[in-house]
Amino acid sequence: MSLFPNSAIGTVSRYGEGMPFPKGTVLMVEFTLDGQPFQALNGGPHYVLSPAISFSVPCADQAEVDRYWDALTADGGAAGRCGWLKDRFGVSWQIVPTALGRMQEAGTSVQVGRMMRALMGMSRLDVAALESAFAG
Repeated sequence: MSLFPNSAIGTVSRYGEGMPFPKGTVLMVEFTLDGQPFQALNGGPHYVLSPAISFSVPCADQAEVDRYWDALTADGGAAGRCGWLKDRFGVSWQIVPTALGRMQEAGTSVQVGRMMRALMGMSRLDVAALESAFAG
């Protein structure tokens, strides 16, 4: 919650007596990240996290990319490829500079191809390197 502005934990509901998990175990958490509401349901260990669901974080500049990247990979998180990472809980995140979308929309297929080839070789996205590849 401290990483994103306009974020808070809302309602936390818990399993009761006679339910599939011990009484008091978290069932669902309602939370808000940067003004966007979410619900997280505890379905138990047979429902595992996967990159099929991820949070995408648009970043205005390299400083913002670095801030989110460093915070989310800290304390047991893991860097992935092409701007993806997993936080210490195993949740997948995409840390994406908004410049990427602008280049994809405005560029020729050659420019976008150069930029995408550069992106494919990165872990944390480097805005300057992407822009350099785009420019040729």
